[in-house]
Amino acid sequence: MERTDAELIRAAGSDPAAFGELYERHAPAVFAWTARRASHLAADLTAETFAQAWLSRRRFRDRRGGSALPWLLGIAQNLLRESLRRDRVEWRARQRLGLPLDLGEDELEEVHERLSPNGTVAAAITALPEHERVALELRVADELTYAEVARRLEIRPAAARLRVSRALRRLALLGPKEEL
Repeated sequence: MERTDAELIRAAGSDPAAFGELYERHAPAVFAWTARRASHLAADLTAETFAQAWLSRRRFRDRRGGSALPWLLGIAQNLLRESLRRDRVEWRARQRLGLPLDLGEDELEEVHERLSPNGTVAAAITALPEHERVALELRVADELTYAEVARRLEIRPAAARLRVSRALRRLALLGPKEEL
């Protein structure tokens, strides 16, 4: 008799093959769901969904008669939402810094040049006041939320937003975007 998803998840702690069975059972559906929403991310999101499911398997509550698919799709949805949020943050940061939004081979080389230690953007970032530079690096480069930036810097989230905003404003005021 085939075990339910709930049984497989309960057994996974001592029987890794049980989680493998869960993966084989639901990976195609998770992949199809993510591919319909973000085809370029489907493979990564599917893998990350099952990694998160493994890490949070003890929190699984059987609310669908033994099926874990709704739970897995909920994890996939949260991961997709977070991925899209990160993409928006990156896109806005690139736009503010005057970096190309769609990178071709030539544009990629130009970005590398600008960001190199001797590049104009790197030099401008280095010239920022330290408290603004650190906040900007945590938010943009490390992709931390404002709450996480605030925790790291031991300040309020509003102060973290202000520091990042001021840093971006200073970078934007340096000159025409062609020079960045």
